Amino acid sequence: MTSIEGGERSVPGLSTGSERMDAMASNEELVSKLQDEVKGLEVSQAAQAATVAGAEATQAAAHAGTWSTMLAGAAGLVVGIFLGIAIVSARRR
Repeated sequence: MTSIEGGERSVPGLSTGSERMDAMASNEELVSKLQDEVKGLEVSQAAQAATVAGAEATQAAAHAGTWSTMLAGAAGLVVGIFLGIAIVSARRR
């Protein structure tokens, strides 16, 4: 059924042109808000990934430092043992 209202033809259940324009503007606002939120989430995710990568690099460096310290200590122990033996044997002569 159609009716004439104010010179416009309208069909029950269908919105008028201005209502459709308002709905499209509202949808555009929602899309813009969603795009902003997605960009924010992308930035947050990138920051989190960088933080995790930094933490892993720090842990790897600490691990390497631990091994370096142990090796230097072991080398010092071996050198100290031989140096001690050399000093003791030099005094006995």
